[in-house]
Amino acid sequence: MYRAAVLTVSDRSFRGERPDAGGPLIAQMLRDAGYDVVLTAIVPDEQAEIEAFLADAADRRVAELIVTTGGTGFAPRDVTPEATMAVCQRMTPGIPEAMRYASMQVTNRAMLSRSQAGIRERSLIINRPGSPKAAKENLEAVLPALAHGLEMLAGGPADCASLTN
Repeated sequence: MYRAAVLTVSDRSFRGERPDAGGPLIAQMLRDAGYDVVLTAIVPDEQAEIEAFLADAADRRVAELIVTTGGTGFAPRDVTPEATMAVCQRMTPGIPEAMRYASMQVTNRAMLSRSQAGIRERSLIINRPGSPKAAKENLEAVLPALAHGLEMLAGGPADCASLTN
């Protein structure tokens, strides 16, 4: 079982003006998939605060998987991708590509997502859109493959060619 952290990035949810729907949905999906959700938090759309959470969770090895929701669009305060790129040591472009591809089957607005994914230390960080519907669709697209990636990140066998699923 892998540990997961879920970070909601939302000015309104942070101020208590709107309940956080995306974070609890993602946390439940991860639990249903066998992850131990050990940390959830809400921060405002402030790059420094997003970076601090991501770096701290990865550096202290709080969770092998860190999932964010919110802050991936075109609005001026949407800075989650920039925060993710700032803290990651290696980017994993296939994950956001797969999420956007799956979402494009539902809406052409999926191409507007700026979500990123990358690795810091031994943690995988993945951005999700703020919309609960989009966050769910995006996570469903990549969730089946994540455990294998996390196993390799932890130093497990890397013989991907021998896998059948």
